[in-house]
Amino acid sequence: MTTDATASAPETRKFEAEVAQVLHLVTHSLYSHKEIFLRELISNASDACDKLRFEAIANPGLMAGEAELRIEVSADKAARTITIRDTGIGMSRDEVVANIGSIASSGTRRFLEALGSEQKADARLIGQFGVGFYSAFVVAERVTVLTRRAGDPAQAGVRWESDGRGEYTLEPATLDARGTTVILHLKESEDEFLDDWKLRGLVRKYSDHVAFPIRMPKAAADTQDEAAADAPEWESANDASALWTRPKGEIKDEEYQGFYSSLGHDFNPPAAWTHNRVEGSQSFTTLLYLPAQPPFDVLMGGRDERKGLKLYIKRVFIMDAAEELLPNYLRFVRGVVDADDLPLNVSREILQHNRQLERIKGACVKRVLDLIEKLSRDEPEKFAAFLKAFGNTLKEGIVEDAGNRERIARLLRFASTRGEGAAQTVSLDDYVGRMSAGQDAIWYITADGHAAAAGSPQLEAFRARGIEVLLMSDRIDEWMVGHLHEYAGKPLRHVAKGELPLDEAEKKRQEEAASAAAPLLERLKTLLEGKVEDVRVSARLTDSPACLALAEHEMAPHLAHLLREAGQAVPESRPILEVNPQHALLHRLAATTDDAQAADLATLLLEQARLTAGAPLADPAAFVQRINRLLAG
Repeated sequence: MTTDATASAPETRKFEAEVAQVLHLVTHSLYSHKEIFLRELISNASDACDKLRFEAIANPGLMAGEAELRIEVSADKAARTITIRDTGIGMSRDEVVANIGSIASSGTRRFLEALGSEQKADARLIGQFGVGFYSAFVVAERVTVLTRRAGDPAQAGVRWESDGRGEYTLEPATLDARGTTVILHLKESEDEFLDDWKLRGLVRKYSDHVAFPIRMPKAAADTQDEAAADAPEWESANDASALWTRPKGEIKDEEYQGFYSSLGHDFNPPAAWTHNRVEGSQSFTTLLYLPAQPPFDVLMGGRDERKGLKLYIKRVFIMDAAEELLPNYLRFVRGVVDADDLPLNVSREILQHNRQLERIKGACVKRVLDLIEKLSRDEPEKFAAFLKAFGNTLKEGIVEDAGNRERIARLLRFASTRGEGAAQTVSLDDYVGRMSAGQDAIWYITADGHAAAAGSPQLEAFRARGIEVLLMSDRIDEWMVGHLHEYAGKPLRHVAKGELPLDEAEKKRQEEAASAAAPLLERLKTLLEGKVEDVRVSARLTDSPACLALAEHEMAPHLAHLLREAGQAVPESRPILEVNPQHALLHRLAATTDDAQAADLATLLLEQARLTAGAPLADPAAFVQRINRLLAG
C-alpha cells in the first residue's frame, strides 16, 4: 500500500494532557477483556467505510481507484504485528491530529471520570466513549497508522506513530490507496493474538455483523502454491450482512446479543429486543434493544449526551445518533432503523421536518413501549431491574409525551403504605383495583427519600381510615406527577394539598374541634404572624402535633429547596400550619402564661412541620437553643 515516504523529517508532538492520561491508564491499568482492541479497531474501520459510502452519494469520484469497501485483518508472526486495513474515507493530517492526538469531544474526559468511579479499571469501558482507538495500546507497545483521505493525491498521505508514552510522530507519506492502515507492534506477552485461529474467533465473536467484508489471509494449508505467504489469498471472516435485513426466524438469540454488544459496546446482554419489518406505503425495518443496565455514556452524559439510533437508508449508513427517531425519555434505547423511503442526501435539518420520519418515530415509540409492557408481563424480575435502572428516565415521558402518558404511567411502579419498604412497589392498576368503596382519588405523597415519605405525619388520617397512599420519593416525582392529573379516570391528589374530603359527620366534628380550639388558633396566628398564611385544626393528624398543608398548585417544600439550591428562582410562599389540638404540646401551649415560652413552642411546632415536609431550617442554631430552653424549663 505504501511507497517511499517523503524526505521530510518526522514531527514529534505531545498528546494533549487528557489523552496522555488515557494512554497511561490503558498501558498500565486496563487488563480484562484485552481482546476488545480488535473489535474497536474493526468498528472504526467500519465507520470509515460507512462515511465514504455516504459522502460518495454526492461525490462518486471519491470511490476512484478501489470500488470495494472492505476491511482486512492479518498477522505477521515474524514481525510480531497485527494489521487492520480499511478502504474507507481515510484521514487528512489535520484529522489525524484532531482524532488521535487531541480531544475531539468530551468522550475522553467522561471516560476518565468513569474509570475514576470504578474500583477496578476495565477495558470494557473504552468503547463507550469514542476513544476505542486507544485500546490498541492494551496489547501493543507501538502503533503505526498510515492513512490517506479519499479524493486526496497519493502524496497527501500521513504516517502517525506512538509508543503511547506521551508523544507521537507525524510525517508525510506517499500512499497508493485511500483508507487507513493500523499496525500494532505487539508486546512480548501478547503472542496469542498472532495466531490465525485466535483472530478469526475474535472477528466472529465481536464483528460478525459488520456490514462490510472482513477479509483474512487463507491458512497456508488451504492455499494451492508456496507463494501464498508472499501473496496471500484473502477470504471472508464474517457474514458481512446487516443482521436486521435477515428474516427473524433465521436469527439466533446469540446473534441478536452479539450484534447488541457491537452496537452499544456493552458486554452485558440486553434485557429485551424487538425486530420488525413494516411494509406498505412506507417501508422500514427496526431493531431496538432495551439495555439491562445503564451504559456509562448514559450515566455520565445525562440528558445532554443524546445517543439516538443508527439510521440507515436502503442499507446505506446515514448517521450514528439520529436523535429524531426517538423522544428524549427513551434515550437509553439502542438500535437501528433502516428506511426505504427517505432521500439518501438527508440531513439533520431535513430529518427535523420530515413527515415520513415522524411516522417512523411513532412506530419506534410504540415498539419500545410494547416491549417494556411485554417485559413487565413475562419477566417481572428483569422488569424490576430495568425500572431500577431506567424508571426515572421513563418518568420524563409523562411530561414529554402526552399522547402516550397513560401507557407510560401504566409501566411505572411506586412504593405504597400497603408495602413493606421501598423495594415493595405497586402499579397504578394495582392501586385502582383495590381502592376503598367510595374512594374517588389516587392519593400520593412526595418527599426527598422513602423514609421521609413513609414517616410523614400527613399520612396519619389516611392510615386510620385504611386508605392506601403512594409514596413517591424520587426527585423527579413532584415534577412528573404535576403533569399526571389522572389515571383510569381517577384524579391524582397529594395528601398535603388542599382540604381533605370529609363526609357530613366528619365535617361536623371538624367544625366543633375548630370552634373549641378557636382561642388557641388565634394565639398561634399572633405568635407566628408573618411566618404562616393561616393556622387551622387538621383533619390529617391523629398522633403528631402539627403539619404543613399546601395550596392545590403549590410546590412541595423539598422540591422548592432543591430548585433554590440549583440556583432556580422559586416564588416565596407562606405555609398553612395545621395542628392537632389534642396533642400534649398544644395543651402545654394553651396552658402556658409565659409569652416567651409560648413563642418558643409555637415556633418549634412550625419548625417541626417544616422538617417533616422536607424543608430546611432557616436557623438551625436557634432551633437547638429553643429545644434546650424548653427541655430545661
